[in-house]
Amino acid sequence: MNKSACPLDCYDACSIIYEDEKLSGDKNHPLTKGFLCPHLNHYEKHQRIQKPRYRGEEIGMDEALSILKQRVQNTQTSRILHLRGHGNFALMQGVSDHFFSSYGATLTQGSLCDGAGEAGILQGRGSNFLLSPKEIQKCDVVIFWGRNAHVTNSHYLPLIKDKSVIVIDPVKTKLADKAECFIQIKPHGDLHLALLLSRFLIIEGLEDSEYLEKFASEYQDYYELTQSIRIKKTLDKIDVTLGQIGDVLELIRDKRVAILVGVGVQKYRNGADVMRAIDAFGVLLGRGSGVNFLGSSTEGIVSPFNQKAPRVSVGNIEFGKFDLVFIQGMNPLSQMPDTNRVEKELKSVKEIVYFGLYENESSKAAELVIPAKTFLQKDDIRSSYGSNDLLKMPKQIDSDIGVSEYELSSYLCSAFGIELKSEREYLEYFESRLLHVKSRKERPYEDGFDTDDGEFVFLDELDFGFDMKRDFFLLTCKSPRSLNSQFYREKNVYINSCNGYLETQKVRIISENGSIELDVKFDDNLRKDCILIYSGTPNVNRLTSSKLSYDGLNAAYQENKVKVEIC
Repeated sequence: MNKSACPLDCYDACSIIYEDEKLSGDKNHPLTKGFLCPHLNHYEKHQRIQKPRYRGEEIGMDEALSILKQRVQNTQTSRILHLRGHGNFALMQGVSDHFFSSYGATLTQGSLCDGAGEAGILQGRGSNFLLSPKEIQKCDVVIFWGRNAHVTNSHYLPLIKDKSVIVIDPVKTKLADKAECFIQIKPHGDLHLALLLSRFLIIEGLEDSEYLEKFASEYQDYYELTQSIRIKKTLDKIDVTLGQIGDVLELIRDKRVAILVGVGVQKYRNGADVMRAIDAFGVLLGRGSGVNFLGSSTEGIVSPFNQKAPRVSVGNIEFGKFDLVFIQGMNPLSQMPDTNRVEKELKSVKEIVYFGLYENESSKAAELVIPAKTFLQKDDIRSSYGSNDLLKMPKQIDSDIGVSEYELSSYLCSAFGIELKSEREYLEYFESRLLHVKSRKERPYEDGFDTDDGEFVFLDELDFGFDMKRDFFLLTCKSPRSLNSQFYREKNVYINSCNGYLETQKVRIISENGSIELDVKFDDNLRKDCILIYSGTPNVNRLTSSKLSYDGLNAAYQENKVKVEIC
């Protein structure tokens, strides 16, 4: 029986057992407790790239690496871009950064996922530590704010047994059916709601004044800021009633509260403010309560790899400035915003190299394709943004297919005279951080924040600026069958049946950036002013813009309104 861990980019970081060529859950892990998500349960069924390919022809690995070396050698360093995603979330993936940084290439900064939210957390707290699953389990009330745990975070579900549940989401999720309070909020209304909840919390005297005087003493100034919005007008704007706010306050009165926030709430230009306002509501609740977003999985872990390099924002890369683009563990032609622009610019790039496991839009556009090894075929170590874990991922099987990130980087470093330590040294370094991760507080910020004066920093100004009335809101939630563009990909647009379209009818969805055609499927769990196209659906990002959040350089995927026309 051999233990390992899931490499996929999600909260839970499943601990797994590999035995008799099969994956199963590790029953002894305190969080995942022997249960795997559908992606892992069917991991071996997904066809991976078997052989390297150059200009459409299969070649051997030695030839592929030689071609890569030549292309790098013949390209000006400033014209090389290393574009690394998180198709594999483990820590040894960063070894390729070491080569490209040392060689003088350009890397990326910012996020396609959670950068705005993390920026908001850092602005308020000074660091981004996680409210741990153990502490969530101790709470009396759990608020799921824009997080569909059945899809993205299923191992948290046992933690909420026998607790009061509040759901705030534009989609009526499975949890919403069982929740004691469900607010089907209008998209982009989360900042307004957080401000109003904080305002009425203080009006009702439910704040933890003793805690606040010590660690968030400017809360009265923040209360004045919340008074700057008009109650009735704001409630009408976000489609929330005063009674619903009263229900939330009554449920959390004198209770320990955990607020579990999903990434959708911060995929706007002002996403940092949204997250900061939700975080402020958690702070006002005081000691014993807390907010769980995505904890920084490497908080306090200094990377052993050289990562000092020029950087460009991952959400709106100007690919035309580069002659060689090396894509690792990512599918920019699907997952980056504004596919029309990305596609046009990538066509101007002389050399595209794709390094990954699966065929997708980006591998098909690449001149050189190098297959990677799976997590079972190499050594690695996995951090988590859903728990304070650092999990070993020892090699389970040998394979002649693909090359690992370390092997590829070692080849390039050797070819260009760049120093690289042994793989074992890097693994031992990460393993030595285990005690550091385990020493993190289960309930951080109980005794102050990591700001200059140890106090939480509240918002002091507001920026709403979004059209809440016309057309449809575009939602691009995670699908239960895929992880971004990996695995099974959806091919439909989901619309509430009250909008007058017909099931299976082909429609054209139009935004300021482009249009796509999809077949209609009904989903009456959606608000009537929303359409849902799951993340990973081919071409969905032809509808989204390259706008970034004001803080955190995060792709603002939900800063888009769309029209729907019958084809």
